[in-house]
Amino acid sequence: MIGRRSIINGAAGLAGASLAAAPARAQWQPARPIQIIVGFAPGGGADLAARAIAESATPSFPTALVVMNRPGAGGAIAAEYVAGLPPDGLNLLVNGGSESISLPVFRDLPYDPKTSFKAIIRLTRQPLLLVAKRGGRFGDIRALVEAAKRAPESVSHASSGLGSIYHAVVLLFARAAGVELLHVPFTGGAPGLQALLSGTVDLAVLAPEEMAGLVQGGEVRPLAVASAERLGGAYQDVPTLREMGWDVVVENMKGLSAPARTPDAVIASLHDRFRQGMRGRGWNTFLERTGAMDGYLDGPGFQAAMDAVLDALRAAVRR
Repeated sequence: MIGRRSIINGAAGLAGASLAAAPARAQWQPARPIQIIVGFAPGGGADLAARAIAESATPSFPTALVVMNRPGAGGAIAAEYVAGLPPDGLNLLVNGGSESISLPVFRDLPYDPKTSFKAIIRLTRQPLLLVAKRGGRFGDIRALVEAAKRAPESVSHASSGLGSIYHAVVLLFARAAGVELLHVPFTGGAPGLQALLSGTVDLAVLAPEEMAGLVQGGEVRPLAVASAERLGGAYQDVPTLREMGWDVVVENMKGLSAPARTPDAVIASLHDRFRQGMRGRGWNTFLERTGAMDGYLDGPGFQAAMDAVLDALRAAVRR
């Protein structure tokens, strides 16, 4: 894990240095509007991020940026579609979530998340918290683990579907803690949350923006966060899984990738233009409004971050 983190940090540092050369690199000119393909329905996190960066980065492009939704199969339909398109820089995939780091562990897919794409830039990172119902069976994460050790599969957890990133977080946590939890998959995050609130399941995974009102209203209790460091603000007292002794670091992330054979010069130009968009007022307004976190990494750093989570999950499933 240390090696992977060093790769990611080093890639981020190199990306910062490369920005000084952005005007010289941005020689490629798109011949027609660029499509940004989202594998989820309009209004979701991936869609909102895509539309925000498209709006903010538009002044850096000579042609329009058009967001297109191809929802289905946890993002895999859109990923397959983009993987098969010409490598001309005109069709980009919003990836970094389930289609890239968890679905490939649980099912055969018509694309390879490591080789079918060339990563351009990471846009956001989204912390994920393990959450229990306030007043429910468990007031802290250690009590939950002890109960699961005494009686395997007596502690249940919701997910938004087999192979979803929310499923992946709990699976890695359970493997690290040496317990067997009962997986209860739902068709999405909302039904899983309702199951938690009704007491049907003991544990769920939520992003900060999904649980802010529930925490303030006293309905849920965050037990741990699956980030490398604690969050600030209302979650500053929530421990990380790592500091509790379980080396699990998983965050949802969103970025842009192109088909694998896209020329490096095109990738460089796209990176620099979108990086400029991330400095725009519109992008920062999006971050403030949604609670998403700026997760900038250049292409190699973004790919390394996705690969690290995918490899860890594959190892956990094999065990």
